[in-house]
Amino acid sequence: HLANAPFPWPFLLLMLAVIEVVRYTITLPRLSHNLRGENNYYTNNQVHISPSLDVANQRQNRKLSIDLGGGNCKWTPPTYDVDEELDFHKTLIAGFPSGDKRMIFLQMEALTGLPTKDEWDFEFLGMSNHPFIKANYPHHEGIWGWGDVADQVIMMIRNMRRSMVEYHDILWDIGYAKTWEEANVHLGTLYSESPPIEDFFVWRDLRVMDECHWYGWFIDYWMEGGLMRDIFTHKITTPEHWNMLMMPTVYTRAELNYDLVVGADTVVTPSYDPHCANGDVSDGCEPAAVISAEKLRDYTEGP
Repeated sequence: HLANAPFPWPFLLLMLAVIEVVRYTITLPRLSHNLRGENNYYTNNQVHISPSLDVANQRQNRKLSIDLGGGNCKWTPPTYDVDEELDFHKTLIAGFPSGDKRMIFLQMEALTGLPTKDEWDFEFLGMSNHPFIKANYPHHEGIWGWGDVADQVIMMIRNMRRSMVEYHDILWDIGYAKTWEEANVHLGTLYSESPPIEDFFVWRDLRVMDECHWYGWFIDYWMEGGLMRDIFTHKITTPEHWNMLMMPTVYTRAELNYDLVVGADTVVTPSYDPHCANGDVSDGCEPAAVISAEKLRDYTEGP
């Protein structure tokens, strides 16, 4: 019987992913510190910054999208007040938490002079005519707060091990906040210092297995145009189970068990997130483009 049993590829791939995250944080435990403070990796090693645009001067006069020649440029802030009469083909920038979505929208802002708005700000501060929307949805750190104003999706994919480390560090910055209000209280401390590595190890050991599932499930959601799948088995699931999965602070992992809620032998008819099925993204939820954070940053393969 064992000879005829299917090989458990999903489990093996998940375990390899987990081992890689653990190995990475052991061999490079200070990655979480490289993007923070004045001595960050990119300032010192990768990005060419002219003397007038060094870290100290940027704090006083940040300017960066005017071509100065010779590889130098100035960053100018976008126009934060958007004319409500303008008609944009709006872009949703979707990505796993700490998946480098900021790299995309900063370039969009620099090229167009127009601003980006977060999904939570749409939900809690109200609708506006921002042409770029930053989103973690359907991850539990996200919310579909922008209604039906998005027209197309761009998905950003970053190396999972890097995302996990920075994801934790942002959570640490905001005191592991559970609500938008709690997170807003701590916005001033974002990226201000490096968390103790011991705090990351505690979070890693507690969360990394589940977040590996969330990472793959997040990609499946967008690439399949909002198809409803279970987070932990990745099986196609029912709308009832999906609605429970969208409330992870309400239900425990045991209460969300696929076999318990749906049934191991249940034949499930594929269904889609109503936001996608009802055309809340006019061009559809499947991304118009998928961008690699590593390639976008690379001087040879990037822009």
